[in-house]
Amino acid sequence: QVQLVESGGGLVQAGGSLRLSCAASESILSFNAMDWYRQAPGKQREVVGSITRYGTTVYADSVKGRFTISKDNANNTMYLQMNNLTPEDTAVYYCRISRVRLQLEYFWGQGTQVTVSS
Repeated sequence: QVQLVESGGGLVQAGGSLRLSCAASESILSFNAMDWYRQAPGKQREVVGSITRYGTTVYADSVKGRFTISKDNANNTMYLQMNNLTPEDTAVYYCRISRVRLQLEYFWGQGTQVTVSS
């Protein structure tokens, strides 16, 4: 089992910034990819973006140019830098990892709340 712990959420005004962290219980170099998802009230969980083992990133159109995913392999942590936040970014943010052992496995964190006030 991989344990993932998100932190860094909170309340911020529109136009502000937050940085979320996702700390893993083992080396992230063993993961195929690490992802950020979010789920707003009454909506389905959606992908925010991903970073591969090699550092390649992709983003949802809704956050492109505002959010940046990075990782620190030495500290087994992934980050989500969120700038120019809007109320539409209000959601619970989750990290997820994928890895291959005997089969493809996914593990989720518990989520961290981000609330953007107008």
